[in-house]
Amino acid sequence: MKCILCQSQLTHKVDPHYYHCDTCFAYVKDVQYYFSEEQEKKHYEFHNNDVNDLGYQKFTSPITNEILLRYQPDTLGLDFGCGKGPVITKQLVDRGYAINLYDPYFYPDKSYQNYQYDYIFSCEVFEHLYHPHEEILHLKGLLKPKGMLFVMTHLYANQKPFESWYYRKDETHVFIYTAQTFEYIAQHYQFTILKITERFIALASLD
Repeated sequence: MKCILCQSQLTHKVDPHYYHCDTCFAYVKDVQYYFSEEQEKKHYEFHNNDVNDLGYQKFTSPITNEILLRYQPDTLGLDFGCGKGPVITKQLVDRGYAINLYDPYFYPDKSYQNYQYDYIFSCEVFEHLYHPHEEILHLKGLLKPKGMLFVMTHLYANQKPFESWYYRKDETHVFIYTAQTFEYIAQHYQFTILKITERFIALASLD
């Protein structure tokens, strides 16, 4: 099996379900353990993503606050993988911002591809991507020059043994990032990292 980001051959299996990539330093699920599309959608439908839930708003606030800090309402953003409860979009639209939505299950209209964006945000999505190389290239192509990509995903930083870590146990997660993985992404996809924490990454396009 090859890494779904960097295409390196995977030889280092860290547990029965996951490999560790020695090139981009991600943890990659063995394809035989992927959910079917039907299983995946059913799983997401059980997510309680109430846009008015204050706890959910607080959880997603790293992205919301960064956009409010860096952009004015006369810009255009994309909520990529917004799910059935696009809470960040609601927070921004309530303040006059223009946001397009895309989610393969809940907002499948692909007309979002007809625009160029000042910024794109993706909250708790990147760990579900079966083709991160292609998706990152796709998102990069939708950004205006010097546009920004905001990502929320939980980076593995040896919080506990990988096999027992809660994020690895989510059966819909197929690709777990480390800080080094985002350094690889920045280098190979022409971004610079403006901010990185355990759960939030802000990338700016270099072109």
